[in-house]
Amino acid sequence: MSRKTRFILVALLLLAFFGWRQVRDRVQDAPADNTAVAAGKDAAAARTPSAPAPPRMFGSIAFHPCTLASPMGGAGVAAQCGTLSVAEDPAKPQGRRIALNLAWIPAGEGADDPRNPVFMLAGGPGQAAVATYPTVAPAFREVAKHRDVVLVDQRGTGDSNLLQCADMLEALGGGDDADEAGDEAASRAAMREATAHCRDTLSRHADLRFYTTTDAVRDLDTVRQALGVEQVNLLGISYGTRVAQRYAGTYPQHVRALVLDSPAPNELVLGNDFARNLEDALALQFGRCAKIPDCANALGDPRAQLDSLMARLRDDPPLVTYRDANSGRQQQERLQPARIVGLARMYAYSPMAASILPLLIHEGAQGRYDGLMALSKMLADSLPEQMAYGMQLSVICSEDADGLRADPDMAASLLGNELVDGLLTQCEAWPKGTRPDDFHKPLASNLPTLLLSGELDPVTPPAYAEQIARTLPNSRVLVLRGQGHNVIGTGCMPRLFAQFLDTADARGLDAKCLDKLAYTPPFTSFNGWGP
Repeated sequence: MSRKTRFILVALLLLAFFGWRQVRDRVQDAPADNTAVAAGKDAAAARTPSAPAPPRMFGSIAFHPCTLASPMGGAGVAAQCGTLSVAEDPAKPQGRRIALNLAWIPAGEGADDPRNPVFMLAGGPGQAAVATYPTVAPAFREVAKHRDVVLVDQRGTGDSNLLQCADMLEALGGGDDADEAGDEAASRAAMREATAHCRDTLSRHADLRFYTTTDAVRDLDTVRQALGVEQVNLLGISYGTRVAQRYAGTYPQHVRALVLDSPAPNELVLGNDFARNLEDALALQFGRCAKIPDCANALGDPRAQLDSLMARLRDDPPLVTYRDANSGRQQQERLQPARIVGLARMYAYSPMAASILPLLIHEGAQGRYDGLMALSKMLADSLPEQMAYGMQLSVICSEDADGLRADPDMAASLLGNELVDGLLTQCEAWPKGTRPDDFHKPLASNLPTLLLSGELDPVTPPAYAEQIARTLPNSRVLVLRGQGHNVIGTGCMPRLFAQFLDTADARGLDAKCLDKLAYTPPFTSFNGWGP
């Protein structure tokens, strides 16, 4: 495999660790709340300042009106935006400082307790809470009527001293995908060189040792103090559940309730389970086709066809003519197996996206590759914009790298051990922060906790939520049938979310409404699924 292709594979998979979803599931309850407003002319901006107005104070922080624009170009969310300065290195308060980017969605008029806010913690590692919120705002439509919502771009993400490595692919340089095939040493050297280039570039404005989960937890409590609130409610999504658990373990007296959506246990070493989790999720998702006669008759066995397709691509990657999704122009490129791995992994996050995978694989098995190539290219082009890759490396290299282990049993799996090998190579060149001794110990607490999992989640399966709940006696796990990763906005969950925050009683929730959730049928043709 060429050095360029190998890096693309690892980059795709790293950027997809936690929280990113290209296709959002539809919210199936009531219409979106009335905080959504037109995003204005600049829909691409994470926030668009409104006309000058006197600052609105929340505690000691001054906020100004703004609009949080949807990254997909849809409606935005009316908010108040501000910043809070914190020391990059807590041991050097007079040294370099970071302006944490904040947004506040004030509670609706007549709210009972508007100063008992909800902090939403984004996924990744590497997503920015402010930019992410518009995509999950419908899940807050009931919550926001009664409670303030506070968003903090974790240091290294969004507008909080962004650590982005978008130029890492360019730094690799060198030739066609077919060059240097099979040269593992060259691939590793190129990856290490690109990582060092990114490290050196970012180090001009950041000490990369201080962009870890521990630093983010300290920042969150600094924000809480500045807001003048004694307790907060935490919603962690994906990697954000690690931040939430660490905050709850460090500052339990300042947490009122926890909601962990698609959670990862503290004990987890990010990367070790991903190959196995993907295999399990694909088995469940592809198994739906076998249970539907129209799908089985039209498409056969998706997994067998995927294995056959991958073997063919490894042996002789075909030159494919396809239409580029961004430019609309016809292009040609060889379809490398790494592209299928990235596409399958990312589409598995969402049942709406995964429903087309069996059809795409069937098309590829028949020698029709243009759809696979076009979609994989679109995915690869959009991922770097969604994640702060430098921040992600600061988190993983400091917190997980020493526990990464290749799994011989997964060597022949779709994902294999490429991700682990790539991470270990990159972390050799990346500065590492300090990890607390108890970092990977489970959260043991009596805090009211609601844990949410998707049945078909390929990265944080329901077993993770059950594991976390063992040391949280005041908790409850809800597994959403037929769902993937990030489920807070699915079906009646927005209503249950609000009810839990009102009562802080997970076990008292009547969650029978979730029984109405249905599986998304697999496509049997490009016209959709059968009757």
